[in-house]
Amino acid sequence: MQTQTPPSASGVEVPPFDDGLARAAPETRGVTPAAIQAFLDDAARLGVELNSFMIWRGGAVIAEGSWWPYGPARRHMMHSATKSFLSAGVGLALSEGRFALEDRVVSFFPDERPTAVSANLARMTVEDLLTQTSGHAQGASGSIWRGIATSWIAEFFKIPVVYAPGSTFKYTSANSFMLSAILSRTTGQTAHDYLEPRFLRPLGVSGLTWDLGPGNLNPGGNGISCRTADLLKLAVVHLQQGVWDGRQLLPADWVRQATTPQRGNPHGYHWWMGPGGSYYAYGIFGQFAVVLPEHDAVLAVTAATPPGEETLRSLIWRHFPAIFEASRQVPTATPKDAALPKRWARLRLLPPLQPAGSPTAARVSGKTFAAEPNEEGVSAMRLEFASGRCVFHLQDGRGAHTLEVGLADWLEGDTTISGAPLHHGYEPESLRVVAAGRWLDPDCFEMTWQFVESSFRDRVVLRFSGDALSFDRSVNVNSGAKIRPTIHARRANDTPDVAPQARKRP
Repeated sequence: MQTQTPPSASGVEVPPFDDGLARAAPETRGVTPAAIQAFLDDAARLGVELNSFMIWRGGAVIAEGSWWPYGPARRHMMHSATKSFLSAGVGLALSEGRFALEDRVVSFFPDERPTAVSANLARMTVEDLLTQTSGHAQGASGSIWRGIATSWIAEFFKIPVVYAPGSTFKYTSANSFMLSAILSRTTGQTAHDYLEPRFLRPLGVSGLTWDLGPGNLNPGGNGISCRTADLLKLAVVHLQQGVWDGRQLLPADWVRQATTPQRGNPHGYHWWMGPGGSYYAYGIFGQFAVVLPEHDAVLAVTAATPPGEETLRSLIWRHFPAIFEASRQVPTATPKDAALPKRWARLRLLPPLQPAGSPTAARVSGKTFAAEPNEEGVSAMRLEFASGRCVFHLQDGRGAHTLEVGLADWLEGDTTISGAPLHHGYEPESLRVVAAGRWLDPDCFEMTWQFVESSFRDRVVLRFSGDALSFDRSVNVNSGAKIRPTIHARRANDTPDVAPQARKRP
């Protein structure tokens, strides 16, 4: 079935995206559109920034929406919701006899195991990794490991195993990485390549990407980017005990183990446990796939919420499964109810532009500003103003980069400008961005960069004073600081190379 797609910024309809999922009116599945709208209204009231949502019940999607410039066809970083995809791979490998739950972790890596193996490390098993009871006292974030170029397996073995494995719950992406490494050691494939023909392709998941770390290994605990519909399918196939279109993709016993509490903790095999028998995949900044077995329902959400912020999680539990329980006696649909699905298809995150010019644009356009030494390694910047747009050039230790911003309307394109310190450590070779700029006053130019395959939105403020320029960059959500130190620059006498460096989008 084809999803509804909101118009682009210019009002041009985007071709619909076929995700293969059936659609049905919410009333046909015992849900009032008004109850769904109440969930969205509550999110807006609380300031929860949603990027997309899909609700599935009784075999069909009954509600969905994306806040432009997000849309059904766009991939989105899933962060730690990746772990629940990995869980499926582990379950399949176990069913094929590639390894066993009780196998010792060190046994898979004789070439990388430390010279001295502690008693606790020696006892650590595959199941200890799956249940997040490896014995570690400290979690390891993917944002830290992404900056390490040497072996992550060796890095894992450096972590002290303080507690007896199996005894203490400590959530850490390091455990997920080791599961990915074990999967690769025993199958000869990356976790992604192993899952592709066995799980992803039969689900109708296409275009999913998974980062690679040192040793050509998927990180395991993070790094997947996929569509909201793909996240929904992951949850639905678990709701259906591993069955998809009449085919048993995952062993039913595995699904039951993975999605029930293990070892007395609110965690199964890389799935989180929720209230009332629910369970869910979760990624930082608000990527959720919530399964509600008693109601034959799934909610998938992508968002941009602060890490550790419980507003979105509480919002979900306040409305789900109440949406289904309160709708058991569904009233007769009203014309207002009928209009709500169209409203969900035309949501918007970025506002229309209100162009405002400045005489400073002509004075600084095409002029290169040489930067003082700074933490970002930026050496030069230049802006080129033309009719309806501005091209921003930046030179740093990674090379020369450009980004086009609209002055009359939002512009979409690709950029290689680094964002790692503000973007949870992620630094893809190329980033898809929707961008615009405006003059806040005659000497202050603001740019907004919405990185539409992630939760991140950067605000860049350039202040001009004579031959001096200050550059400030901040972000809406991050696991660390959300503001970078100011970069100061001065008009250069010569013109350093800040020409665009062409790169292909992966």
